[in-house]
Amino acid sequence: MAANGAGPQPPVAPILAALASMQGSVDRAQKMEAHSFLEKFQKSEQAWTTTHKILETAESPMEAKLFAASTLKGKIIYDLDQLPSQSLPALRDMLLSLLSTFRNGPRPIRTQLCVCLANLALQMTEWKDVLQMVGSTLGTDAWDCILECLKVLPEEVTEGRKNTLTEEALGARTKELLLDNAPQVLRLLIQYSQSSTSAASNPQVLECISSWLREIPVADVVNSNLLNAIINALSSETSFEPAVDCMCVIFRETRDVDECAGVIQTLYPRVIALQPKIAEAAHSDDLDTYKGVTRLFAEAGEAWVVLMARMPEQFRTLVEAILECAARDQDRDAVSLTFNFWYELKQYLTLDKYIQARVQYADIYSKLVDVMIKHLEFPTPESGNETDLFEGDREQEEKFREFRHQMGDVLKDCCAVIGVTECLGKSFNLIQRWVTTYGSQATNTRIPHWQELEAPLFSMRSMGRMVSREECIILPQVMPLIVQIPDHEKVRFQAVMVLARYTEWTSEHPELLQSQLQYITTAFNHDSKEVVRAAALAFKFFCNDCKELLKDQVVQLHTFYESVLDNLPPASQEDVTEGAAAVLSVQPLDRVYRMFKLYCDPLLKRLIALANVAKDEKSKLSLADHIQLVTLFIQWIQPYVPPNEPNPAVQYCKEILPVLSTITENFIDSPPVLERVCRCWRNMVLSYRTASAPILPALADKLAAGFAASKSGSFLWATESIVREFSEGAQFVDDSTATAIYQFFHQQAVTFLRALNEVPPDDLPDVIEDFFRLVTDVTLYYPSNFIPSQLSVPILSAALSSLSIQKIEPLTAILHYLRDLLSYGFNGPPLSTFDQSDAPTANSPELQAAVRRLVETQGETIVQRMLTGMMFSFPRDCFTDASGVLLTLVELMPQQVAGWIKTTLGMLPQGSVKPQEVEKLMASISQCVQEGEVRKVRYLLQDFTNSYRRRNVAPREGLGRLEAAKFSFTG
Repeated sequence: MAANGAGPQPPVAPILAALASMQGSVDRAQKMEAHSFLEKFQKSEQAWTTTHKILETAESPMEAKLFAASTLKGKIIYDLDQLPSQSLPALRDMLLSLLSTFRNGPRPIRTQLCVCLANLALQMTEWKDVLQMVGSTLGTDAWDCILECLKVLPEEVTEGRKNTLTEEALGARTKELLLDNAPQVLRLLIQYSQSSTSAASNPQVLECISSWLREIPVADVVNSNLLNAIINALSSETSFEPAVDCMCVIFRETRDVDECAGVIQTLYPRVIALQPKIAEAAHSDDLDTYKGVTRLFAEAGEAWVVLMARMPEQFRTLVEAILECAARDQDRDAVSLTFNFWYELKQYLTLDKYIQARVQYADIYSKLVDVMIKHLEFPTPESGNETDLFEGDREQEEKFREFRHQMGDVLKDCCAVIGVTECLGKSFNLIQRWVTTYGSQATNTRIPHWQELEAPLFSMRSMGRMVSREECIILPQVMPLIVQIPDHEKVRFQAVMVLARYTEWTSEHPELLQSQLQYITTAFNHDSKEVVRAAALAFKFFCNDCKELLKDQVVQLHTFYESVLDNLPPASQEDVTEGAAAVLSVQPLDRVYRMFKLYCDPLLKRLIALANVAKDEKSKLSLADHIQLVTLFIQWIQPYVPPNEPNPAVQYCKEILPVLSTITENFIDSPPVLERVCRCWRNMVLSYRTASAPILPALADKLAAGFAASKSGSFLWATESIVREFSEGAQFVDDSTATAIYQFFHQQAVTFLRALNEVPPDDLPDVIEDFFRLVTDVTLYYPSNFIPSQLSVPILSAALSSLSIQKIEPLTAILHYLRDLLSYGFNGPPLSTFDQSDAPTANSPELQAAVRRLVETQGETIVQRMLTGMMFSFPRDCFTDASGVLLTLVELMPQQVAGWIKTTLGMLPQGSVKPQEVEKLMASISQCVQEGEVRKVRYLLQDFTNSYRRRNVAPREGLGRLEAAKFSFTG
């Protein structure tokens, strides 16, 4: 590269113009054009000289210099192979010269140049004196720049694979740059920190120490003067945050408490000496300082938690300091930093071997319960407006709601340590105290200090998971109080939710059932929508957990159900429906049909009425929501019926089917309605399995007609349930039924292929996903019918064509299908079965031959699609499955697949990959194949495609030959 300005000058003006367009007030088309131009420029070889020219020209705008520095960083990380190796020293000298120029800033540019130098040092393995050269070139008057170079180096070296170095070369270079230089860096930092008072508290020194602590033994830092510098920096406003960060890194490096016992012995008294800073920060109202102090103590606690369990007397002071941090946090912004510590300590204290420590810390956890319940209280608005507790700050309100649930987890930890009875007792005492103090002042319009009542109720709800059904001390006292709680919106909401949380306990204490149920059902008449939603949820849980106690009240429940259903929002309608369905699920067999009909006949009438007036989207959504209510009954009502006897639930489904069929025909253009109808049909099959055979012919006809008319994937989703439940060889499925099911699938497949022939895959992502999930099931359950058939060829072509989609779900479905299909080319099938004869299962020779024929004809295309997807278009989550397809292909036909891989790589855009890289990859693949280690090929291809993708983030020019072919079907 021309580092000295010799040769033709690089064209800078177009770059500056494009940057001006990106930052100026031009139209979107111009911005897109400028963005595309700059993106291509960043990958070009011309960028090497142009970026240098921009950076060395004093008149270049600062934004252009920052862009040039960022571009240069990308070039060094991804495109260093564009330069001949003999030009790397010149590149190094250029970077050092630029760093010298920008040693005093601007800092963003200086940082980018430091990153450039670190990545060059990593890849330029012949450069041995990195630190010495940087130090001598920049000089002693550029300490900030030197410190930033030092800070960046370990971060870039250990961040992850971005370059083309082999694992061995990367490991060796890491040792040279970091481990071998660690003593020198430590001496340098000590020397600089002792040079002056300002140097000792320089934030960049602290950041540098934090960065190198993984390389420098933590004992060397703690036993040096650097520890004093770090702790003293905690008293400096400018260096407080980096000092906290540095201390936290030191704590994390001492997590191996046995190995670091001496270090911890030195650190512990220094940390405890900082405890007065908690009160200082709390009184100063400096939120950032308080959070920093809290973080410091919490991280120390997390690192040494095992020692707290082993030696509770010695480490109790640190636990008390963390409790103080939680207690003094009036703004509730820092207390969450302690939550993980309380969880980690609980994990140890609940072990039998640490029972003594559990006793010693019991009082601290008891105080922690009081702290958490106090923090749970809603704020009291200064304006006195009880309808807007957060005075318009919706973000703060949402944050507080989420925060409360996190505190609920801490209360569960407390229950595990000191017992449920004591924790519940604290909540009960607070409720009693409120009743005694303010109960007589409460009216329907005013509840004094309601926050002090609502918080312990919430705490009870949070601790519910820890309470056993046998609890007989606190709950029998508190439940009668709860059902008398006043009608304040937030208090009533919380009281109803508490009852909902303890329904399992109530199922063992039926004497309290009716009073609680009465309290919940009257809440349906509350003015607050939140309370009504809570009541619906509580009703669901009550019916689920207490269904055996309520099964004789099923008729009365129906009256209540009908009275509230139409006044509820859709989600609450589902809740009360699920509750009613749960009670129906325990009805005797002779009452199933009658009760099913009692509840669902009115729902069907509602469906018909809604369908008659549904013209707009809102009314269609309402219709879809009501169909879901019928589905919930089908999901819950699953009576046991002996084989070969009619199922009363299926008998009623026969009456549901015509209504849903008519709705489908009339709303064939409404995806929400079709999805809910198909969900209902699908659940008929899943709930009653082979007992649904009487409705199968009519159901299959409706699914086929619906898919043909709508091309909605929901019909394929429902078809999948039939294929699974009535699979070939399944119990109670005769051969004629299995044959009919496969013909049904064939019909659906032909319809899909015709649709894909007319519309590009990008327009059918959901249909493609549902279809290939269906095909995967057919491959598994009907392999002998499907794989050798003529239909498998166009379906495979459709799969390969559809891989151009960039959505995860359909891609995953296709890749799973390909993996399962190719698995039949081997002896063992891709699924486990129970064979009573204990005979080994195996794929037939005909199946294996059929798969090999498919691979021989379309294997090269499969390889192209997998590699192209992994290099260019597949989301990261698809890489494992895509490489799995390639692995299976290599195992199946190693020599041929190796040739197809080489052909595919030869079609990549010119200049995007070096011939030497391809030759190296192919040699490694050939070696693996010859040695029978084909599984290594998977990792070779993953590494290659990852490297290619990093260097070529977007497809470049010349991709045409690797684009997916348009699907064509003439069946």
